[in-house]
Amino acid sequence: MKKTYVATMPDHVGAFLQASRIMSKFDINITRVSYNKAVDMHTLFIEVSGSPEKIEMADEMLRNIGYLQNDDGGKSIVLLEFRLKDEPGSAERILSLISDFRFNISYMSSQENGSEYQLFKMGLFVENKKDIRAFLEKAEKICSVRVMDYNHTEKNYDNSIFYQSYATALAKSMDIEGDKKQELLIYINLAMQVLDERGLSPYRTFDSISRFADMLASFRADSFNARISKHDITENTSVTIIEPPCGSNTMIIKSMGEYLFADTGYACYKDEMIKIFHALIPDFDDIKKHALITHADLDHCGLLSMFEKVYMSRKSADCLRAEINGEDGYREKNPLHKPYIKICKCLTGYKPMNESAISIIGGTLETPRNALECIGSFSFGELYFEVLEGKGGHLPGEIVLIDYEHRIAFTGDVYINIGGMTPEQAAYNQYAPILMTSVDTNPALCKAERNAIMARLGIGNWQVFGAHGMKKDYSVKA
Repeated sequence: MKKTYVATMPDHVGAFLQASRIMSKFDINITRVSYNKAVDMHTLFIEVSGSPEKIEMADEMLRNIGYLQNDDGGKSIVLLEFRLKDEPGSAERILSLISDFRFNISYMSSQENGSEYQLFKMGLFVENKKDIRAFLEKAEKICSVRVMDYNHTEKNYDNSIFYQSYATALAKSMDIEGDKKQELLIYINLAMQVLDERGLSPYRTFDSISRFADMLASFRADSFNARISKHDITENTSVTIIEPPCGSNTMIIKSMGEYLFADTGYACYKDEMIKIFHALIPDFDDIKKHALITHADLDHCGLLSMFEKVYMSRKSADCLRAEINGEDGYREKNPLHKPYIKICKCLTGYKPMNESAISIIGGTLETPRNALECIGSFSFGELYFEVLEGKGGHLPGEIVLIDYEHRIAFTGDVYINIGGMTPEQAAYNQYAPILMTSVDTNPALCKAERNAIMARLGIGNWQVFGAHGMKKDYSVKA
């Protein structure tokens, strides 16, 4: 059994040694430790492996010595900026007011800037959020006050409850509660640790996670401004692209009166996407609901539980079955990608699909010899596709589908139209490379796969449907 403790580091010499001895006593192996005093003075993350019975006994001992965190009960650090006259004693009235409210100061920073005012920044430890409203009303009678966002501070400040308050804010933006909030907190820390060890500032990590979560939240409901376009293939066949601001495109292939959905976006946008499906397909509730995924990334698989049958490669099926069984998928087996994927799953409400809906296309290919290898064919209505599996440059199990007669290709994330993205899509796509270090499992191999796709396209005018951005029109000359 594995467990991650979000522990409170007691403020005395030998505190971690004491916890380590408890683990050793019960033959529990410590597999990960993360502590950064500059980020959070008292919060310690300890990942352990051991038997459930012994971990339960260790829980009790850790609780008795004050190691395990309780809920913060509304406590938080509030960062304020006071605009004070640059003259002797100007801070006294504010400091006196802080003392009256019995707030502890966890951070202070101020310096002259050549003007007649100083911007005096303070982090205040607040136990009751109602108190801060009353404090601000009185403080604003003394000077101009601005409540600052942690993400825009330039200095480290002592914050003994940062992780709890930070995770609470993210969870609130996406309506996350209970165990998922705690899980989010753990993987935020893991992301910080992984990227810190690669030289990336913890504050850039927290800032990127916040901005990513803000984007997800800002495009919900009526703000879900997906770009929709229809592209005719024949008189009886068309492809409609739904491009959400965040996550993969969903392409609806209509041929001979039937529908196939290719990739499905994030789970958090289920209501918004269903509304679009009904607008595009008035009898949506009555049609056969079949889908196809180009690979098993969660921003392509968010709505798969809606479908009766989902076509995919064998490797993608293996990945999704692992998730169904509570195990790590391909991304999570990559230490650099795991924190971001876990955070995404929490924020977007991802749930594994129904195993009974999995339908494998193509043959079994352990390791393709070339960048792209044909594994079979797939037919839908008038369309007949060659199915090619990549070597895993973007993700193992990735497939590309090419219809040579109608000159169309579905390329997933191996080839996307970067120049054809909306501003929102372009902004969204900035964050995964920061938080995963690269969206590709093997960037050089993915480049070889892109080149291999283009090399397979014959003479003529092609329509290339990637999983992000607008369709790409591509011409191959004789």
